[in-house]
Amino acid sequence: MASLIDELIQTLEKENAAYQELYELSTQKTGIIVKGDVQALNDIVEKEQILMTNKVQPLEKKRQECTNDIATVISRKPEDLTLSRLIELMVGQPETQKRLCEIHDKLHDTMKRMTKVNDMNKVLLKESLELVEFDINLFNSMRQAPLTANYDKNAYNVGEHMRVSGAFDRSQ
Repeated sequence: MASLIDELIQTLEKENAAYQELYELSTQKTGIIVKGDVQALNDIVEKEQILMTNKVQPLEKKRQECTNDIATVISRKPEDLTLSRLIELMVGQPETQKRLCEIHDKLHDTMKRMTKVNDMNKVLLKESLELVEFDINLFNSMRQAPLTANYDKNAYNVGEHMRVSGAFDRSQ
């Protein structure tokens, strides 16, 4: 049982390190979003995907295997065995309990920081998209000419928009 818990702790420490790498990429992403550098943003997202595929997902699978093995040994359901619950069960082993508490706190802190940065990035991306949409609408409205002043006998405007050649019109 001790070796299973040691393996779980080592896996959680590696997983925390991988999440810290993701956090660093997310903080880099913040500056890139502010600058509006689409290529650099694409590069960071690609790095994040590689990190998730090559590190985080295998470590998460390993963590689940360790949890399942521990649950089997202590006759518990794997889905009921959380890290907090495991800490409670280790009351008779203070050193192991302390190590589990430390990694729990580290993971909690890392996830909290990641969530904060990712929420900020989400807001920045949303604002950037709104700005792009505003620019597109402004550009389109500048291309549209005013209505012609054609009125019928009842004083209704029957004029149509005058055709204005666009900046991207190939017929010019």
